[in-house]
Amino acid sequence: MSRFGLVVLALMVPLVACADTTQESVVQRLVDRSTLTVETIMTSPNSADVTSTLKNARAVMICPQVFKAGFILGGSGGGCVLVGRAAGGSWSAPAFYTIGSGSLGLQAGIEDASVMMMIMNDKALNAVINSQFKIGADASIAVATVGATIGGSTTAAMDADIVTFAQNRGLFAGISLDGALLSSDYSSDQAYYGGKSDARQIVIGMQANNPGANPLRAVLARYGS
Repeated sequence: MSRFGLVVLALMVPLVACADTTQESVVQRLVDRSTLTVETIMTSPNSADVTSTLKNARAVMICPQVFKAGFILGGSGGGCVLVGRAAGGSWSAPAFYTIGSGSLGLQAGIEDASVMMMIMNDKALNAVINSQFKIGADASIAVATVGATIGGSTTAAMDADIVTFAQNRGLFAGISLDGALLSSDYSSDQAYYGGKSDARQIVIGMQANNPGANPLRAVLARYGS
């Protein structure tokens, strides 16, 4: 390689490293917002039903901010993290997802919401992990939405494979995610864990770790164990 080529290569390396660091910091902010979302929802009035559902969940998908406008325009609805529960009750590190496309049904006057999707069994978890998962499209996966009057509505919802809770400005909100597409964000997984980890290895195999996710795992353990 020429001296010029070596100089160009030397200049490119820090730029690549900087790009990776920037992406990791963006992903860390999503983890931090997800931690705050869990804490906020779990300490809200009427949160007892959310807590009891989480205690029985196999995994949970947390979407700190889902935008109504993003769905209307066909763009991305927001970023999410998927965290699974191990047999011993501990929680995995998060795998990263995006939610978008389809049609988002929010109550009038609600433009965005924080969402927690409780994945209640292995069948539903595998459906989410195996491929892009369109909510409501698989007849074998029952999805229940618990709205503003959550008291009394969770009994029926407990028979569902996925139970969705949403909150807007501190209040639980009615929300329909039918048609929304959950897609694995493999590049964020790579940036956050620095290896070739995928969602199955992270959530089910528990083969990845980043100390930045410890607060999220701790808050889930506090309310979901």
